Amino acid sequence: MKTIRLGSRGPQIGRLGLGLMGISAFYAGAREDDEGGIRTIHRALELGVNFLDTAEIYGPYVNEELLGRALAGRRDDAVIATKFGTIRHTAGDAPGLDGSPENVRLSVEGSLRRLNTDRIDLYYQHRMDPDTPIEETVGALAELVKEGKILGYGLSEAAVSTIRRAHAVHPVTAVQTEYSLWTRDPEAELLPALRELGIGFVPYSPLGRGFLTGAIRSTDQLAEGDFRRSNPRFVDGALQQNLRIVEAVEAVAADAGATPAQVALAWLLAQGDDIAPIPGTRRVERLEENVAADAVVLTAEQRARLDALAAPVGDRYADMTPLGR
Repeated sequence: MKTIRLGSRGPQIGRLGLGLMGISAFYAGAREDDEGGIRTIHRALELGVNFLDTAEIYGPYVNEELLGRALAGRRDDAVIATKFGTIRHTAGDAPGLDGSPENVRLSVEGSLRRLNTDRIDLYYQHRMDPDTPIEETVGALAELVKEGKILGYGLSEAAVSTIRRAHAVHPVTAVQTEYSLWTRDPEAELLPALRELGIGFVPYSPLGRGFLTGAIRSTDQLAEGDFRRSNPRFVDGALQQNLRIVEAVEAVAADAGATPAQVALAWLLAQGDDIAPIPGTRRVERLEENVAADAVVLTAEQRARLDALAAPVGDRYADMTPLGR
């Protein structure tokens, strides 16, 4: 696995990370095989995938606890990223956005305990709180950096103007948002701003929530409770129209002698050495498939075919209002 530095001030990591959400939350099969999830984490470390992404909301809490178990005795092998800000510990652990300094402090202490560690390598604000100025949130995060409880902080789904305001208070290590062959939005403003400021970029859902693998052809394949059943890009009508994207990826994969997932990841990796995607999986075999994308080199013609794909039908989320503040 090739390695990169996450931005100009972040840690050295494998250029593919591992998103852990699906082991514990939101997708069908979550929480059914914790031991299998731990085996996947251990295999990731063996393959050089040391950047592990979780959040307190995943479960909630149980995904952080699982990662803490998986890293028992090998904490120094991993770079841990976790997130706060969508649980209001100041209001009895109610769901909701809270970036207040008090909530930052309560959140980090809980995450440190569940992860069984004395420091968090990268601590993201998961969603922006419209009621707390970002300067106040970052001031609290800067204190945690001074105390050594976090080594750096990031923002998830933040607008460029918010990122600039945060960076002026204390340098941002990384920004996380969705980016893939069917979510190209960051290319217009976000990526240029991050490169200007020396901030790393961590794309989540780099396989389009599994769609770009070609395995999902109908919502009937998704179990009850899988949040994709109500996602605007997966609902009946939109999904059938979006299959054209999958078909184009499959055609390039046939030419490249790779799987559609590997092609989608290879395209993303080709966008720059400052990009660290975090494809998620619970299964060792899917992890190994994804890691092999590191060795896939697309030709200029193959990249051009993928670059020319039209945008998908449907928004990323049914409710986009909490995003991008």
